[in-house]
Amino acid sequence: MKIYKTKEAIVVEQDNQFFSLKNKNWDEFINDDHLFQKVQNIIATQSPDENKLMDGVLAPVGSQEIWACGVTYLRSKIGRQEESKDAGGGDFYARVYEAERPEVFFKSTPYRVVGPNEKVRIRKDSTWDVPEPELTLVVASSGKIVGYTIGNDMSSRSIEGENPLYLPQAKTYDACAAVGPCVYVTGQPLDKNTNIHLQITRNAEKVFEGHIAISQMKRTPEELVSFVFRECTFPHGCLIMTGTGIVPEHDFTLQSDDEIKISIDGIGELVNVVG
Repeated sequence: MKIYKTKEAIVVEQDNQFFSLKNKNWDEFINDDHLFQKVQNIIATQSPDENKLMDGVLAPVGSQEIWACGVTYLRSKIGRQEESKDAGGGDFYARVYEAERPEVFFKSTPYRVVGPNEKVRIRKDSTWDVPEPELTLVVASSGKIVGYTIGNDMSSRSIEGENPLYLPQAKTYDACAAVGPCVYVTGQPLDKNTNIHLQITRNAEKVFEGHIAISQMKRTPEELVSFVFRECTFPHGCLIMTGTGIVPEHDFTLQSDDEIKISIDGIGELVNVVG
C-alpha cells in the first residue's frame, strides 16, 4: 500500500482505492514500527473515497532529517573516481567502496526538500550537475525500516570533484533533494529485482535514460541504517537515501527547465523540473 501526504489529509492507496485519514499528525503517524499493520487496521474500518487522490501531494516528510549514503554501487565508485582524479581524491572512493564503514552524510533538513512536481535546483557556482535517483528508506526512531520512497539526491560533480572535502557544499543547499510521491509500505522487504529508472528530458527530447536493479547495491539497507543510527538519535525517524547506480557520462550536465523523472518498481514515479 502507499501513503501520501497531502494538503488536506494523509491518504492511503490500496488496490486502486483511496482512503482519507484526516486529523492525523504526519510525524506521529509515520513513526511506527508496526506502520503496515496499523494502516491495514485503520482502512479496514472505513469506506474508500469516491474520488481518487486529492490534489496537492506533498513531499512525504514532516520533521524528518534526510541522510544519504554514497558509493554503494560500482558505477558510483567509478563515477566518483573519474570526477576527482585530477584533485587526487580518486583513491578515497575506491577505498570506501571496499571498506567496512560506508560513506554516510547529512543531506537535508525538511525545509530544503521538495516534493512531486516541485522545482529542484542546481547551484549557481557549479558547472557540472546531475540528479542521483535513489531508493530511499523511511526509518522509524527505533531504527526499523517501515517504508520506502523515491529520492533525488541532487549533486554538483564539479564541486565534489574539486576536493572531496567540499562534499557538503556539493550536496546540501536549497531544493537540493526531492522525495516522493508516497511512502510504500509492505509486509515484506523489497524484491531484489526491483528496478530504479531515470529519464531526463530537455526541450521535449530525451537526453538521458538509465536503469539499475537494487540487487546491485554492495550494502544492504539494514547495514546502511545501522551506521546512520550508530551515534545519532531521530525522535521523528528519518529518511535515508541509499546511493545511486545511475551516473550520466562526464559530458552531461543538467540545465534549467530539464525534466527529471525517476521511477521505482512498485513505488511510483517522482517528477521534478530544474528551476
